[in-house]
Amino acid sequence: MSDIQDQEAPAPVFNIQRVYLKDLSLELPNSPQIFLEQEQPAVEVSIDVGAAALAETVFEVTVTATVTTKINDKVLYLVEGKQAGIFELANLPAEQLDPVLGIVCPGIVYPYLRSNIADAISRASMAPLHLAEVNFQSIYEQRIAAAMEQQAAAEAAGNDSGIILPGGAGDIKH
Repeated sequence: MSDIQDQEAPAPVFNIQRVYLKDLSLELPNSPQIFLEQEQPAVEVSIDVGAAALAETVFEVTVTATVTTKINDKVLYLVEGKQAGIFELANLPAEQLDPVLGIVCPGIVYPYLRSNIADAISRASMAPLHLAEVNFQSIYEQRIAAAMEQQAAAEAAGNDSGIILPGGAGDIKH
């Protein structure tokens, strides 16, 4: 590429405009009786990622976590949290937009969600719970593979509806 081309190409823009807690709920449906139980609780965690375009170069990325802790099939507590970030992304090559929204942005938002969930659990006087790190690249790659399998199955069945499946993070809407 020549110097003239370098000067003409606008530089990529990646700005974090805001990170905020969009939703948080905590339930202790079997209290106070559940506090008499002596067994160790079983913990189930699910994570989901979503993204939506707010404007041409502005996107909201959300990371949602649901933590269910049970003792003998009775719920000790249930925490649901959704952390969001607003990102400005401009002048990125088209093939880089989905990976940035599905891997990079959730990686920025997730530590805030981990902290908020841990805080809610400790404020409910429960034993501390710290969510593990998440490999958002792996989640992103699994979603792409699942979308490709679904598309291949539809084509093999002769059911080509012409619908283009999202090739990126969660439910990205451009």
